Amino acid sequence: MAANNRRMSGKKGAQVGSGGKRRRGLEGKGPTPPAEMRKGHAKQRAAQAKARRAQSRGPRRGAGKSASELVVGRNPVVEALRGGVPANTLYVQQFIDNDERVREALQLVAERGGINLMEAPRPELDRMTNGLNHQGLVLQVPPYEYAHPEDLADAAADAGEDPLIVALDGVTDPRNLGAVVRSVSAFGGHGVVVPERRAAGMTAGAWKTSAGTAARTPVARATNLTRALEAYKKAGIMVVGLAADGEAELGELDALDGPVVIVVGSEGKGLSRLVGETCDVRVRIPMPGGAESLNAGVAAGVVLYEAARRRR
Repeated sequence: MAANNRRMSGKKGAQVGSGGKRRRGLEGKGPTPPAEMRKGHAKQRAAQAKARRAQSRGPRRGAGKSASELVVGRNPVVEALRGGVPANTLYVQQFIDNDERVREALQLVAERGGINLMEAPRPELDRMTNGLNHQGLVLQVPPYEYAHPEDLADAAADAGEDPLIVALDGVTDPRNLGAVVRSVSAFGGHGVVVPERRAAGMTAGAWKTSAGTAARTPVARATNLTRALEAYKKAGIMVVGLAADGEAELGELDALDGPVVIVVGSEGKGLSRLVGETCDVRVRIPMPGGAESLNAGVAAGVVLYEAARRRR
């Protein structure tokens, strides 16, 4: 009978339960992940595309920092501070004659903030400036952080725009570089490329001429300008060189409507041979007044205006 009771029992071994699934199903799933981590989201696709571009181009050798710079003398220091040139330290000579320029320099440093004020004996300032006539004021400009040429095209792609870039070939005057940076900023360009050697860099003079636009317009430095232009061409960007004897006239150039790099040479020599041969097309700016050439800043401004007008 006992055996029969066991056979008639409703128990058939271990019962299958929910295993806690119902309880876990009632629990929250935590905070919503950011858009870049959501599968299929547009921001995730954009982040993945950017990562693929970074992986495909490998190490970047052209980017880097310049050396720090010293602005020496009362008038140059005051003008640099007025022009918004970045600075990290103002050195003031001990027992300096406190004239109007010294007072203005100290006032500008106080107003801007973030600039160290250091008092130093005259022999120390003489040593720092290699004996230049510093007049008791020396401003230290920090190294400039150059971009890589590919960064400029990537920034345009991330913004959904066709790249508009200016490359300078043999331009050695920092004021011309500053003027080009200012024009690129004014007409919606994506940056300026300069060679690493025998070319103007982002000095205090270039910063001042840019009228503050260098803070938002990147300057890239290329180890080899010809190779940088060839890389742009492989990426589908038209390379247009400015030359007085160019085969096309500016008004006839359709390339300005799309992705383009405008290459500007020096006022005296123009484009170098290799750079000129690398360009897809060389274009001339019509000058009814009969001038032989324009300086780099003016020439770049003319072409950038034409490009901006067509892209509206």
